[in-house]
Amino acid sequence: MNSTLTAALAGAVAVATLAAGPALAQQGNNAITGFGQGGRAPEKKPQYVPGAKAQEKMFPLGATWTAVSLNGKPFNGSDRPTFIIDSQYRARGYGGCNTFTATAFPLREQHLAVGPLALTKKSCDKALAASEQAFLVALRTSGAWDLVGSQLVIRTQNGELRFDRTL
Repeated sequence: MNSTLTAALAGAVAVATLAAGPALAQQGNNAITGFGQGGRAPEKKPQYVPGAKAQEKMFPLGATWTAVSLNGKPFNGSDRPTFIIDSQYRARGYGGCNTFTATAFPLREQHLAVGPLALTKKSCDKALAASEQAFLVALRTSGAWDLVGSQLVIRTQNGELRFDRTL
């Protein structure tokens, strides 16, 4: 090789080395060859990401849910409460006697915020009205939600609501 070509090649290597900066200097010649000592490729260590959390679940918007139980006490009969949260974050449903609407926002870390409820004022027997009232208070004061198997579980200050998905 002539000396001009050799000098140009050496200059290009020097510029590439400077452009790589401190990372190349820390890794030494192994970074250039791609092999560690003994001619083997260096082992890749798993990266640790501080504060990384498990993948959060996405709230199933658009799914209709039928109440199964409130604090372990089952809802009986055909008038079980239901609700749905649509893609516009409007919740609507049936409390067991009256229908209701509200705004509802699934939040980070599987929390749920339900706004004030607007409901019809249909007259119901006392037992059904009490069951509906307990359901609506629990839904309104919801704090967190989770999908456990095929059920939606909403945890409140006073216990939990369990729902089955309705087809």
